[in-house]
Amino acid sequence: MARNPTAAPRKAPNGTWYFVVDLGAGADGHRHQAKRRGFPTKRVAQEELSRLQNSVATATYVAPKRQTVGEYLTEDWLPAVRRELARSTWESYERNIRNHVKPALGGLQLQQIDGAVLNRFYATLLESGRKRGRQSPGLKPRTVRYVHTILHAALDDAVRWRRLVVNPAAQATPPSASQAKPPEMRVWTGGQVRRFLDLCEEDRYRWPWLFLATVGCRRGEALGLRWSDIDFDRSLASIRQEVIPLTKASGVGREGVIVPTTKSGKPRIVELDTTTMAALRSWRARQAEERLAVGAGYQNFDLVFARPDGRPYHPEAFSKTFDRRLGQAAFADLPRIRLHDLRHTWATLALSAGVDVKIVSERLGHSSPMVTWQTYQHVVKGMQSDAAEKVAALIFLRSDV
Repeated sequence: MARNPTAAPRKAPNGTWYFVVDLGAGADGHRHQAKRRGFPTKRVAQEELSRLQNSVATATYVAPKRQTVGEYLTEDWLPAVRRELARSTWESYERNIRNHVKPALGGLQLQQIDGAVLNRFYATLLESGRKRGRQSPGLKPRTVRYVHTILHAALDDAVRWRRLVVNPAAQATPPSASQAKPPEMRVWTGGQVRRFLDLCEEDRYRWPWLFLATVGCRRGEALGLRWSDIDFDRSLASIRQEVIPLTKASGVGREGVIVPTTKSGKPRIVELDTTTMAALRSWRARQAEERLAVGAGYQNFDLVFARPDGRPYHPEAFSKTFDRRLGQAAFADLPRIRLHDLRHTWATLALSAGVDVKIVSERLGHSSPMVTWQTYQHVVKGMQSDAAEKVAALIFLRSDV
C-alpha cells in the first residue's frame, strides 16, 4: 500500500496542534513538505490543513520565501521591468520606491504585506510623507495614488512569479481618482498673454514662452526643438524630439536630456503664425551673438531654445523660472498660472475661436480628439450651445444670433 503523504493533525507536547503536508515534487525534482504548528485546537489545524491541500491541488500554493519587500523591488522587479519602460518612467518608479516605499515597507517580508498594511502606509504618506520642500508635510493624493499604481504593478508580477497568492494592492484603498485629479486648469485671456510677453520684452526666456503660448506644444517639445526642424519658407515646425529631466551620469542630481522622440512617440508638424516666425528670426540673431560671446565653450545641439552655452535647459528649472517671474511685482496684475497652463491657454483660445476639435487635437499631439474633448469639456460645451443657437436662427429666421 502506498504511504499516505499527509499526516492528520497531531497534538504537540505543549498542548497545541500541528501537521505536516506533502507538497509533491518541486522544480528541482525533489519532494517537499510544509509543517505548520501552534494551532489551539485540532479543528483549527484541520481547517488550515484542508485549505493548504486545496491550494496545492489548484496550483495556488506559494512556498514561503524569506525575501523582503525592499529586496524584491530593487533586486528582482525594477531590473526586470527596466527594458519595458521609458527611461523617465523607470526613473520615476525607482525614485518613488527609494524615497517612499523602502523606508516604510522595505524591511517587511513580502508575504507579510496585505491591504491593511498598505492602507496604513498610504495614510502615513498623506499625513507626513514629504521628504523636501516647504509645502505641507504630507504628499498630495495624486502622488500617493501614483505610488499605489507602482506597487500594484510590482505585486501583480509577484503573483505571476508565484511569490504571492494574491495581489495585496488589490485589497487596499488608495486615494480615489477624484481625490487625485490633476491641478486645476487656469488659463489667460489673449490680452493677458500679450501683457505677459510685453513685460518680458528684454528677458531671454521671452522667446520660448512666446513659442509655448502661440504653438500649444508641451514644455519638453519646445526645449527639444532644433533649428533644422523649422521650415522658414513654409512657416512650419516639426516636433520630433523633447528634453526631459533625467538622472545625471554621476548618479547625483538630474539634468535636461534630449530624447529622440515625443511623448506620443510620433512626430508632428505644426503651422506657425507670422508673429511667431518673426520672433524666431529675431531670437536666432540674438542666439548667434550669445554663441560668439561664449566662444569655444559653446555646445552645439542645434537647439532653438537652450542655455547661453548651448546646453539643454533643465525642464523643471525652466518651469520654476516662469513661476518666479510671475511672483515679481511687475506681474501682480496677472493671474498666477503654471507654465503648462500656457498650453491649456492656447487650446482654450483656439476652441473659443471656433477651431475644430480635431485640428486642435492634432496640434496638441493628443492620441485622439476624445482626449481633447474630455480635457476641455467646459470650452467645447459652450461651443455646442453657440452652434445650437446659430442653427436654430437659420431655421426660424432669427436675427438675434
